[in-house]
Amino acid sequence: MSVQDVEMDTVDEVVDAQKKAAEADALVLADLKQNFVLLERAVATFESRFITRVLRTAASIRKRLNAEILSQAIRDVYPRDAVDKRRLLKFLGKDSGVMDVDSDDTTKDNPQVLPEIDLYLHLLVMIYLLDKQDYYQGILLSNETIHKIQNLNRRTLDQLSARIYFYYARFYELTEKLAEIRPVLLAAQRTATLRHDNDSQATLLNLLLRNYFYYNLYDQADKLVSKTTFPDTAGNNQQARYMYYLGRIKAIQLDYTASHMHLNQAIRKAPQNTTTAGFQQAVYKLSIIVQLLMGDIPERSIFRQPVLKKPLVPYLHIVQAVRIGDLSKFQETLAKYGDVFRKDKTFTLILRLRHNVIKTGIRMISLSYSRISLRDICLKLHLDSEKDAEYIVAKAIRDGVIDAIIDHEKGFMKSKENVDIYSTNEPQSAFNARITFCLNLHNDSVKAMRFPLNAHRKELASAEALRERERELAKEIAENDMDDDDEVADF
Repeated sequence: MSVQDVEMDTVDEVVDAQKKAAEADALVLADLKQNFVLLERAVATFESRFITRVLRTAASIRKRLNAEILSQAIRDVYPRDAVDKRRLLKFLGKDSGVMDVDSDDTTKDNPQVLPEIDLYLHLLVMIYLLDKQDYYQGILLSNETIHKIQNLNRRTLDQLSARIYFYYARFYELTEKLAEIRPVLLAAQRTATLRHDNDSQATLLNLLLRNYFYYNLYDQADKLVSKTTFPDTAGNNQQARYMYYLGRIKAIQLDYTASHMHLNQAIRKAPQNTTTAGFQQAVYKLSIIVQLLMGDIPERSIFRQPVLKKPLVPYLHIVQAVRIGDLSKFQETLAKYGDVFRKDKTFTLILRLRHNVIKTGIRMISLSYSRISLRDICLKLHLDSEKDAEYIVAKAIRDGVIDAIIDHEKGFMKSKENVDIYSTNEPQSAFNARITFCLNLHNDSVKAMRFPLNAHRKELASAEALRERERELAKEIAENDMDDDDEVADF
C-alpha cells in the first residue's frame, strides 16, 4: 500500500468521524426541540406530566451536550436582540454577534420565549458548566436564574425551579460556600410553602437539611423538621433523601427505633441501580450502625451486594466485633478505619457501640457460664479493673441484658436459669413490629398512586350538563309543552 493510499484512508476516517459527530449533534438538537414542544404543550394544557417527561430526558441529553449544541439551541429559540441570549452565549464562551450573522433570518422574528423554555435552557447551561467544573461561572449563572425564578409565579415552573435550586446549591457546596445561601434557601422554602409549590418545597427542605448537616448543625435541622411539613406528593427521590436525613437526626438523638424505621423507608424508596450507588452506600452505612445500637445484627446478605461489598468492609469488621463481643478487635478496627468513619460522619455513633460490645460479651459469658468470677470477666472483656467489671455487669442486669445476680463479697456473677422466650412478650412485640411495617408499606403505596390532573373537572362538566338537561325537561313538563312523542318515560 502506498503512502497516498494511507493518507486517503486517514482522510476518509476523519470525514466519517465528522459525519457521525454531526449526526449525533443533530439528534440532540432534535431532542431539545421536542422538549420545547412538550414545554409549550404543558403550558397550554396545564399538565405537569409533560414537564416530567422533559426532565426525565435530562440524564441522556447531559451526556451528549456540548457548547456548540447549546449555542445553536439558544440561537434558534431567542429573538436576535434578547438579553438572555447574549448572557447564555457569554457563559458558553460564544460571541453572540458572530452567531447572529451566521444564523438564519428567522431568528429576528421569533416570538417572546416562554418562561418554561427560558428556564430550561438556563438549566442546561448550568449542567454544562457543572460538568465542565467551571463552578464560579456556574454560581454567577445560578444566581441570575434564581433571581428570575423569584419574580415568576407559575405552577408550570415548579419542577424546573426545584431542579434549578438543586444545582444552585450544588455549585455552592463544591466551592464550600454553603453557609452563604442558607437565607436564600429559607426564604425560597417559605415562598414555596405559601404558593403550594410541592416540588420546590420538598427539594428546598432537603437542601436545607443537607446544608445544616454539612456544618453539623443537628439541633437547627431538628427544629426545621419540627416546624415544617414534608409534602406527601413529592417524588420518591426526594422522599428517600428526606427519610435518610430524618434517620440521621433520630440516630443523633438516641431514638434508634425511629431512625431505623426512617432508614428502611429510604432504602425502599431509593432506586436500586448503579446510578444511586452513593446514596445506597450512605444509607446502609448508617443503617448498620443503628441496628447495632439497637442490639440487632445486620443480615450478612447486605455485605454481599456488588454495589455495597467494597465500601462496607470496615463496617463488616465492626459488626463482627460487636457480634462476638470482642472489645480488643473493636478497638483495632476503630483505629484502623477511623479516617473512613470520620469521612462518613459515623465515627461518633460507632463510639457508642463500645457499651454494646461489652454488653454482648457479658451476654455470651452469662450463656456460657452459670458462675464466673468478676476477675475472669475483666480478663475476657479486656477491662481495666474488677470494679469496672462489677459496675458493667450490674448495669447489664438492670437493663435486662442478662438474668443474673452478683455476689459482691465473693466476687462472682451467677446466671439464672434460661426462661422460655415464648412465655414472655417478645413474640408479641416482634409480631406487632411486622404488622406495623406492613401497614406502613400499604399506606405509602396508596399515597404513591398518581392520577391525571384535573380529571375531576371533566366529571363536573358532565354532571353540570346533566343537571341543566333535567331543569329544561322539568320546565317543559311544568308548562305542558311536551308532545306525546317526547321520551319522558326514558328520562
